[in-house]
Amino acid sequence: MTQQLHIFFFPFMAHGHAIPFIDLAILFATKGVKSTIIATPSNAPHIKKVTHKANKLGYQIDTLVIKFPAVEAGLPDGCDDPDKVPSPDMMPKFFLAVEMLKQPLSDLLKQHCPHCLVADMFFPWTTEVAAMFKIPRIVFHGTCVFSLSAMEHVRLYQPHKSKETFTIPNFPGDDIKMTTAELQDYVKQETWRTKLFNDSKETELECFGVIVNSFYELESVYADHYTDFLGRRAWHVGPISLSTKGVINKAERGKQSSIEEHECLKWLQSKDRNSVVYICFGSTTNFVDSQLMEIAKGLEASGQQFVWVVRKEKESNDEKGKENWLLEFEKRMEGKGLVIRGWAPQVLILENEAIGGFVTHCGWNSILESVTAGVPVITWPVAAEQFYNEKLSVEVLKIGVGVGARKWKRLVGDFVKSEAIEKAVKEIMVGEKAMEMRNRAKRFADMAKKAVEDGGSSESHLNALIGELSSTAMKTCK
Repeated sequence: MTQQLHIFFFPFMAHGHAIPFIDLAILFATKGVKSTIIATPSNAPHIKKVTHKANKLGYQIDTLVIKFPAVEAGLPDGCDDPDKVPSPDMMPKFFLAVEMLKQPLSDLLKQHCPHCLVADMFFPWTTEVAAMFKIPRIVFHGTCVFSLSAMEHVRLYQPHKSKETFTIPNFPGDDIKMTTAELQDYVKQETWRTKLFNDSKETELECFGVIVNSFYELESVYADHYTDFLGRRAWHVGPISLSTKGVINKAERGKQSSIEEHECLKWLQSKDRNSVVYICFGSTTNFVDSQLMEIAKGLEASGQQFVWVVRKEKESNDEKGKENWLLEFEKRMEGKGLVIRGWAPQVLILENEAIGGFVTHCGWNSILESVTAGVPVITWPVAAEQFYNEKLSVEVLKIGVGVGARKWKRLVGDFVKSEAIEKAVKEIMVGEKAMEMRNRAKRFADMAKKAVEDGGSSESHLNALIGELSSTAMKTCK
């Protein structure tokens, strides 16, 4: 009798990491794999809520809760999510607590004896832990292979140390330019994050391989380069969310939505095709009040209809003032614009035919969701690898225009004037260029759907990986 393949999935505790990880675990479960997600106490209820439907459909997917050593690392009790960290200068303590999960993870591996560990890029130490139990560790990255490759070239060749503006060395195409201002702070100077970043990159070569939430046809040149030049084994199995349609309720992905699903969709259904621009900057990006006002001015001046997601964050003592001007703006734009405070059902919004463009911070989840929906983007990168994702979207895929953000910031985005916002919105929504970008985006959406179908590239990569893991399963965890 063939033993059922059992895989542990261990996501980083942030929502942008957990969402695709849950999708991935469910994707493997739909292929007959027993999937187990490791979660911290505050994240476990949400994960179980999302996976409940998969369980009811008969797929084997479980959640194991792992105690997070917040107090032991010098954090407040219950601080098991980056959103709960009281201040940015306490983040090193959070990652210290993360590394202290070595022993609890070892205990779970010993107790449950899985055949493979798929762990987040932020857990490079899990390669060593998995090796102790003679099981493969696979890295799951939250970004595309273009950005993974580009970042590795900058890390290896360090072109920014000699030039302010540089072409990424030895990179396919030889024409992708970056500036030092667009690079992560820990690349430009040594910080505690630098070691984490370097360890993450180096363990890619030591572990079994890398799973990428993208599809081969979207970035084939860079997929080949990542394997052939950089020496990483990679399986491109995305867009994962397309493969789990019917298993996951789209409105339940991420945090609790701040607007009723039917209310939002009813508003969109009253609009013409490709007539609404959607604006959302992810779960961590912050903008100061003056920047939010510039966005409002730019949207109003563009004359376009919009859905705008505004993060509900308190800042200094002017929260009341912000709410007042925002309420006035909402009233003035009634019927033409919909403002959502907090979290929105993004996938459902992007898939609505009224949406004609998407203003995004260029997080990979958002870029891939726009590609999957066939919606062109206005790029406003802020942090992480988002400036690289912008290059792919605008320069390689040619499905977007930049708003003009030029400086990497950790949380608070580079300031952009209303005139630039107005221009970008008009460019992506109106005219011949907008139509060309939209048609190109629709072609990529068609490619994405084919990739996850039977015989498609992502489906084939997934089956090949499961086959390889199954062939080694009988030798592991003895």
